[in-house]
Amino acid sequence: MADFRLRTGAATQGRTAVQIDEGLRTYMLKVYNYMGLGVALTAILTLYIASNPALMATIAMGPMKWVLFAGVLGLGWFAPRLIMGGNTMVAHAAYWSYAALWGLLISPMIARYMGIDGGKLIVQALAITSITFGSASLFGYVTKRDMTGLGGFFMMASIGILVAILLNVFIFQSPFMSLITSIGVVLLFSGITAYETQIIKNMYSQHDGNQVANGKAIFGAFMLYGSFITMFIHILNILGFMNSE
Repeated sequence: MADFRLRTGAATQGRTAVQIDEGLRTYMLKVYNYMGLGVALTAILTLYIASNPALMATIAMGPMKWVLFAGVLGLGWFAPRLIMGGNTMVAHAAYWSYAALWGLLISPMIARYMGIDGGKLIVQALAITSITFGSASLFGYVTKRDMTGLGGFFMMASIGILVAILLNVFIFQSPFMSLITSIGVVLLFSGITAYETQIIKNMYSQHDGNQVANGKAIFGAFMLYGSFITMFIHILNILGFMNSE
């Protein structure tokens, strides 16, 4: 009798583990699907703006680019609170608005590279970003090392990199410093991607209701999307520097 109960308990635990694994895979797939759709929205808007000279001039010249930059930073700060607030419609609005703002913001940069070589560098940058991002995210998913302690370091390093970029834009205006900061950004956000993936994985709970689980998936997509786009921009900058005459 005791042996029967032991076997039954082991079988129940086995089924529970399988259910958790299946639920986790479904949850992570939803995260990556949302992230991919966000990148697709950004690409569509970017290409549309890049093909319309009047819209491009409005964004590239004058205060509009700084309004968009402030919007990306502001939504990047407030969107997590909106996404995790429990309202699915608000979560979707915050995420898709964030992806749209990025598309508008980077459209002048994309248009410039499209005019140089017909978009070959853009394709190369996208391929390199996908491989780098995928490798970092996979590491974060499978590693047994607890990376939560690195959160403070990544935050401080991100602030330092942002300050260096702004100083170069407004004061130094050095192409070489731009290259160095871009390399630093790619390395930093490779680590951040692994860190974020582990955080997203650890957020999963099989007991979450649909609304909570969906909010977590959108939040995870928001985190990974930001890292992907940031890496893409700076990998494109590195390739542009390496291919400049």
